[in-house]
Amino acid sequence: MIALIIVVSLYVLCSVILLAYGVQCYILTYLFLRKRKEKVAFQRERMKYFSSLSEETTFPKVVTQLPMYNEKSVASRVIHAVAAMDYPRSRHEIQVLDDSTDETVGYVDSTVEALKKQGVRISVIRRSDRTGFKAGALQNGLKYTDAEFIAIFDADFVPPPDFLKKSIAFFIDRPKVGLVQGRWTHLNRKASLITRGQAMGIDGHFMIEQAARSWNGLFMNFNGTAGVFRREAIETSGGWQHDTLTEDMDLSYRMQLADWETEYVPELQVPAEIPEDINAFKNQQFRWAKGSIQTALKIIPILMKKRLPAFKKAQAVLHLTHYMVHPLMLMLALLTMPVLYYVKVFLPPVWFALVVFCMILATSGPSTMYMISQYYIGNRIIKQMMLLPAMMLIGTGLAVNNGKAVLEALLKLKSPFNRTPKKGELKGKVSYRPIKDITCLVELLVGIYCMTSFRMFLGFTNFLVSPFLMLYASGFLFVGIISIIHFRRPELIDIKVKLPMAEKS
Repeated sequence: MIALIIVVSLYVLCSVILLAYGVQCYILTYLFLRKRKEKVAFQRERMKYFSSLSEETTFPKVVTQLPMYNEKSVASRVIHAVAAMDYPRSRHEIQVLDDSTDETVGYVDSTVEALKKQGVRISVIRRSDRTGFKAGALQNGLKYTDAEFIAIFDADFVPPPDFLKKSIAFFIDRPKVGLVQGRWTHLNRKASLITRGQAMGIDGHFMIEQAARSWNGLFMNFNGTAGVFRREAIETSGGWQHDTLTEDMDLSYRMQLADWETEYVPELQVPAEIPEDINAFKNQQFRWAKGSIQTALKIIPILMKKRLPAFKKAQAVLHLTHYMVHPLMLMLALLTMPVLYYVKVFLPPVWFALVVFCMILATSGPSTMYMISQYYIGNRIIKQMMLLPAMMLIGTGLAVNNGKAVLEALLKLKSPFNRTPKKGELKGKVSYRPIKDITCLVELLVGIYCMTSFRMFLGFTNFLVSPFLMLYASGFLFVGIISIIHFRRPELIDIKVKLPMAEKS
């Protein structure tokens, strides 16, 4: 009896917390909508600031840092893109922070030498060891520049020529702005069903969540790339630290706790590559999930001590702990069978309707946010809605992978900063491969377990849970099977999924 009470209590607790995260999507969507018109008008006007200026001394000094490690497929592309940015050369320098141990070194050196001959101010900074990984490289690069502003791009990004002029404009006459963040767009959105699903999730985060937080004075995280820092904000906040796997979220929160402000600009777009291999995507998600919880454990105690509005604190906690949804989903999937088997609940009509309403509210929150983000990006909603099932399958199927990441973070287990392999310009060739593990087997086992639960309870009075069991089963089996296929047949990553066009042509 005690064991049953514990199981049921856990089930209810997980359900209530997931409901809270679902409602959070509606809150952020509302916050985005109420500020959108005002902020977009201001930002469009502000981005024109440097368009009529030609005197080089009016432009602040900027250094663009390009941290990379074994990125031969994309290294030259990002270096050329940054070198082509429309900003006075006397006021802009480029640092290639190259920790590579493979032939990337040759690609970088030949590209940099060619650009130097064209008058580009560019240097390569290499370290004898990778202490601190990306955070260590970024901090080390600051020793070799006196620039007032620091732009950062990961190797798979391709910044447009006007990025610096538009982003630096937001710092002018605004001494408390410490960070300007641009929006990620996608070079290979249409490559497959997996990339389309990822793109929709990324769009929701960047169009709705980041805008809602920044525009309403809430805590917003730096996304690790496609952004510009005021150097003073980095240095007065403790600099880059490598005690978490999400050094970007860590620094941006410390910066805002030190009373620096952020400016998120959705029309400041920078295209990047989405992982086409689901195992590479899982590696990336693992790092983000584990790093976010590590950052939460580090930052929340500091956050609680600072005098801030209760709503702002609550939003920060929900933000920092967002990846908790994955272990909660996994627990629900595992607990549903024993709960339904031992607990027979017959609800009055009013309570039945309330339960149905809560379930719909919790599950439709993210989908609503994603569709609204697609509308404001300019994509056709009807065609985007056809991608929702794929996105739901991927999101659900990640629960094992990300649940493991969260557990490791809570147990304070250490792991290295494993970069996400990029395909870049190799055109069909498999170069870098993601880290392999056995989570795909666990995903298959959990998927079979959920399918068994679905078959057991289909048609019973607990039929309300059946669709969720089916979603869990489908998600785990989908991600598990695709993971094995990509392990064994990486060339299949390039197969295009024939779906209606998701973007406007």
